[in-house]
Parts: sequence; structure tokens; C-alpha cells
Amino acid sequence: MENQTRKKTATNEHKNSFSVNSVAKNNKKTIGLIAGGGKLPILIAQDAGNAGYKIICVGLGDNPDPQLRELVDFYATVPVARPGAWIRKLKKNGATNAIMVGKVHKDKLFTPWRILKYLPDWRAIRIYYWRLRKQNKTDQTILQAIAEEPASGGVILQDSTKFCTEHLADKGIMTKLQPTAEIQEDIDYGWSLAKSIAQTGIGQAIAVREKTVIAVEAIEGTEKMIERCGQFCKKGGWTLLKVSKSDHDIRFDVPCVGPDTIRSISKNNGKCLIVEAGRTIIIDKPQTVAIANEMGIIIVGV
Repeated sequence: MENQTRKKTATNEHKNSFSVNSVAKNNKKTIGLIAGGGKLPILIAQDAGNAGYKIICVGLGDNPDPQLRELVDFYATVPVARPGAWIRKLKKNGATNAIMVGKVHKDKLFTPWRILKYLPDWRAIRIYYWRLRKQNKTDQTILQAIAEEPASGGVILQDSTKFCTEHLADKGIMTKLQPTAEIQEDIDYGWSLAKSIAQTGIGQAIAVREKTVIAVEAIEGTEKMIERCGQFCKKGGWTLLKVSKSDHDIRFDVPCVGPDTIRSISKNNGKCLIVEAGRTIIIDKPQTVAIANEMGIIIVGV
């Protein structure tokens, strides 16, 4: 009799435990991830997962890193030019809030027969011909228009730094080396120029040497711009300044740097990286700073 009672109690405890675990699993918070390329979507997925979120990811074409699939609870590849598909996949899997991060290579959007290649849906057409009808087609205006479209379909875009605030650039010198007087002059000269160029929507970065602008980022991206610096400034010692617009929308396109940025600056004979403190994400911050120290690159948050 006593054994039967114990078995019954144990069975009930197992059922209760199973029930509690099931409820906890069902009540797990869900976040959508609209992912482009680069390491940032991976960083967001890792941090959101560590925070206990169920992650529903839609990958934009062939842009995302394959590793991303292993870090999320659901993954689907969606066409870049079909936001309707993004919305359907997210909502079908319970994600009514989402984060949009990562690179989409804009140069691909200017290839021949792009309409046939990307086959935009009616939402994409509405974005381009209605929301952007009387606006310049800058990154900022395009991304803002895209951000508003999911909201009309029931998916609200969140602050893209929500899960990675600890990865934001600190204010001040982050490396062992400090700027020389000459580099400081380049920083003072280039900062307002970089902010002005970002405000126009041209790009987020410039390179300066001896108070001369060597290169300006445009559609090619920061990596290609850094390579041009190496070609045009054989002497080296140039400073890269990467900034955001003063009215930057933190739901998307937050400036990012990381280990690859440092390696590329070093390879192309640069000396200093200036980023906007609190508004720039440093991928793998401790590793980035360690590599900069090893390669003699200065990192400063302004």
C-alpha cells in the first residue's frame, strides 16, 4: 500500500514537472530576426538566445552567414525584394516583434535584369513607388520605408541594439596606444566632415591623413574603402572615422566594426580607428581590442 502511494506521488510529481516545463516552453518570449550578412545577426541571435528568447529568423537571400541557421529556433530563406514573405513567415511562427540587422550587398541591386532576378512583391513595389515616391533613395530613407512596411502587416521592428548593448563602443581610448598629436589633428579635422557626409546619406566612413581626405565610403562599403586607402596612401598612417547620422534610426543599420576591420586597416597601413561611442557596435569587443593592441592600431570612441 505504502509503495503504491509512493509510486502515485512520484507519477504526479513527474506530471506536474512536465506540465510546468511545457508551460515554460510555451510561454518563452519570441523575437523575429530579419537577417542580412555579416557577423551582427549571429551576435544578436546568440545574445537573444542567452536571454531566453525563441528566435524566428528570416534570412534575406544568400546574404546571411550559414552559421546563423544553427543559432535560431526557426530559419527560412526569403527573397530580398519580397517583404510580404518576411511578414508571413514571422507571423506564422508567432513573431510580432522583430529586429532587422545585417548587410545586404547593394551593388547586387544594380545588376542587369534586376527586376526579373528579384521579382518584387506588391509590398516592395508599394515601398518604392509610394513610400519613396518623392524622396531621395538614400540608405536611410529606403530603410525607414522598409521598417514601416512590416508594421502595416503586424510586425513591429525593435531597437537593433536591444540584445547587444554591452557591445557598443565605449567613450575614450580603448587600446594601449594613444593618438599622436598628428593623428589627433586628423581626428579633429575629419570628425565634422564624416558627420556631414553621413548626414547626406553618402556613407558612414571617411579616411584622413595629414588633414587630407583620402577616401569616402559609398555603395562599396567600408571594407572596399579601406582597400582603396591602402592603394592611395602608400605612406600609411591614415585614420578611419566611422559615424552615424545625428537622427539615425537605431532600428536598423547601426555602424559596426570588428576583428576583420582591424585586420584590414593594418593590412592597408592604417593606424587609427575612430568610432562613435554608444552608437557603434564592436563585434567581439575584447577580441577586437586585443587584435588592435597586437597590430598597433589605435581605437577611440568619440
